[in-house]
Amino acid sequence: MEKKGEGLVVLNVRKLSSIADYIIICSAASERQVQAIALHVEETLRDKEEPPLSIEGLDSGRWVLMDYADVIAHVFLEPVRSFYDIEGLWADAPRVAVKEKRKKAV
Repeated sequence: MEKKGEGLVVLNVRKLSSIADYIIICSAASERQVQAIALHVEETLRDKEEPPLSIEGLDSGRWVLMDYADVIAHVFLEPVRSFYDIEGLWADAPRVAVKEKRKKAV
């Protein structure tokens, strides 16, 4: 199963909030993919000795919130992302440019 999230957005909220410096948002096509993305993020950061302060919503797979102190990540099922519109809530936050990794041709 591919774990790639769609619509990746990184917001710099450092000057707007004391809760975090960055908010990362992405969505997935299914509940199972939401869970896979969140688990991949957790495992990758845990391997780098960066455990989360908290993870909420992993069981349901509709919206997973991952709190890493300075960074908060939201992994949404697409309709849930549209409904809650986190980007709209933080409309004043500058977006951080994100380069996508491209797979090399074999």
